[in-house]
Amino acid sequence: MKLPRRTRPARRRTLRALTVTAALVAAVLAPLGAAQASAAAPDRGWNDWSCRPSAAHPRPVVLVHGTFGNSVDNWLVLAPYLVKRGYCVFSLDYGQLPGVPLFNGLGPIARSAGQLDTFVDKVRGTTGAPKVDLVGHSQGGMMPRYYLKFLGGAAEVNALVGIAPDNHGTTLSGLTGLLPYFPGAEDLLTLATPGLADQIAGSDFVTKLNEGGDTVPGVHYTVIATKYDEVVTPYRTQFLDGPDVHNVLLQDLCPVDISEHVTIGTVDLVAYHEVANALDPAHATPTDCVN
Repeated sequence: MKLPRRTRPARRRTLRALTVTAALVAAVLAPLGAAQASAAAPDRGWNDWSCRPSAAHPRPVVLVHGTFGNSVDNWLVLAPYLVKRGYCVFSLDYGQLPGVPLFNGLGPIARSAGQLDTFVDKVRGTTGAPKVDLVGHSQGGMMPRYYLKFLGGAAEVNALVGIAPDNHGTTLSGLTGLLPYFPGAEDLLTLATPGLADQIAGSDFVTKLNEGGDTVPGVHYTVIATKYDEVVTPYRTQFLDGPDVHNVLLQDLCPVDISEHVTIGTVDLVAYHEVANALDPAHATPTDCVN
């Protein structure tokens, strides 16, 4: 499949973003070595099933990766960031397809929401917490809304924080914009990938998800977006409408931040500070370019 042609400024932004990503991920993984990357989660304090929430942070945080992502690589920076702040942090793999190793988030999104439901039940049962907070990137910020709306998740979730979520779908060309970040993923588009089809604007899934309103009562919603997003476009389609919604544009906090779709969810500390504010609004502090 021939990929959409990028403009020169877009290519320059992508190069800068990838350079930052590579540097930060390399710094995180340096002590472990590449062979140990898949075992990094417990060593770094997340997916520690002995963790019990504290009085200061009484709800576990469940991290939900994006399309083509997984429970470790998507969270090599954010998970330790939250653990250091005293949270019990867990992450899951979802959306696997038979015969497709390495890449997740490709199965039917309604089924993926069921996997999230099961995982949240496990976290709640193990930690004793009645509710969790969810933080998701890309599809991982949108898919939980199905769980909240149709699978009873509103009774089990306090807050959903979506980082660059495709809440109202995107275009197929936008989804193919992810491919350069995941070598080998382009070949998957020759297979049946319902998780991609469900995310296309106007799909039956997106239509059902947003019928009757974007939100459900009892859940606090935060959306963090970047105007340089090249996957979920226009970027403002990421924002939600509802009585308990906080929509954040990264460049309103830090005008020089050039994060795109992948980097806002994987390495951007400005976005992460806003995530921390959303998880603990009573102790929120101003977010700016220093954070």
